[in-house]
Amino acid sequence: MVSSEGDGGGDKLMRKVLGLGYWVQGFRCFPWLVVSFFLKDGLNVNPTTLQILQSSASIPMVGKPIYGLVSDSVYISGQHRLPYIAFGAFLQALSWLAIAISPSSISVFTISIYLLLGNLGAAITEVANDAMVAEMGKQPPSSTTKHSQQPSSSGNLQSFVWIASSIGGVLGNLLGGIFIGRLSPQSMFMFFSFLVALQFFVTISVRESSLGLPKNPSFGIKKQLSELSAALRKPEIAYSISWFALSYAVIPLLNGTMFFYQTQYIKINSSVLGISKVFGQATMLLWGVIYNRYLKSVSPRKLISAIQATMALLMISDFLFVRGFYRQMGVPDTLYVVIFSGFLEVLFFFKFLPFTVLIAQLCPQGCEGSIMAFLMSAVALAFIVSGYLGVALASYVKITGSDFSGFPFGLLVQAACTLLPIFWSSCIPEYVKTKDKRKE
Repeated sequence: MVSSEGDGGGDKLMRKVLGLGYWVQGFRCFPWLVVSFFLKDGLNVNPTTLQILQSSASIPMVGKPIYGLVSDSVYISGQHRLPYIAFGAFLQALSWLAIAISPSSISVFTISIYLLLGNLGAAITEVANDAMVAEMGKQPPSSTTKHSQQPSSSGNLQSFVWIASSIGGVLGNLLGGIFIGRLSPQSMFMFFSFLVALQFFVTISVRESSLGLPKNPSFGIKKQLSELSAALRKPEIAYSISWFALSYAVIPLLNGTMFFYQTQYIKINSSVLGISKVFGQATMLLWGVIYNRYLKSVSPRKLISAIQATMALLMISDFLFVRGFYRQMGVPDTLYVVIFSGFLEVLFFFKFLPFTVLIAQLCPQGCEGSIMAFLMSAVALAFIVSGYLGVALASYVKITGSDFSGFPFGLLVQAACTLLPIFWSSCIPEYVKTKDKRKE
């Protein structure tokens, strides 16, 4: 490894590789926005089927701990991050190309298989990217900044990749909203396939030794499992991850129902939904900047709990929206959808930034990829459970593609469930005492 590049050229190259990776990761909203309309209008699925398909497509994300263990333990030509990023990008390019060249009469089962393959590639890529961020976040500060606070040094890279992902999301949703009614779904799927193919070729052109990654001891998978098991037995890690996953799992998501309500019932144009998602991604970008400058020293427990409470408040606002309260006050439906719906959709992910900074500080060295992958796997499983709970709730309140009379009550149940995790937020540490601070 070329250690001399760790402070200069290696750091710049690392940021380019991670910036591209997270930008593409954020841009994945572009084909998925098209998928929602393609399933509803092209394949004529109902709200329940749409939500089941969207939730089930995340199943490959649950396998992230396995991908993380393999990435931590199995080196390919002396590299254990970039080859996996390249392989994941290749799978994504292959799956979206297959959807693009398929006939418009493609079956729901077939497109589900392709979406699962694409998410498998995305999961592998995300694991390797997250592991590199965690590894760099745990490097000791340089001699010129050795007295700086640890949260600042460990949070800079997380904020950078967060911003890169947000920029990708803004552009993806903007382009999706503009072109969804002007181009065929197949051509938009083809465009994204070319984009991840570009990521594949860029990744294989870079040598991992030039990135300045810290030298971690190479263990076998059995040893890595032992290290992961030991790390997860630490109360501060186990309780934090458990709370974070459960804070999503207990919420019955009604995203599919809200999508049908907006597009089918109140006839919101697809371009408005695109602008709404752009607004949401823009707030994510702004959140990354605000957190990096002002909130890194705030207690993770207080910050994450405040975000959870804000989510519940916006769900109550959705209840008022569906009941027509804002319409009676003269607020157009399109304005509400652009601002409040777009903000609520991304608010679910605001917790990720402070929480990943926290976990990166808690991770034992050498199993960053496994811990981060386990975290993302737990969250993916939580979202699947949340989606299925949403399907059950929509069925209980008798919501269909044409009858939304039970929707307001479902939104109140959703808001109440969102508040529950705040009562056991003590599982999240207030602050992390790092080795540097203990020495001081």
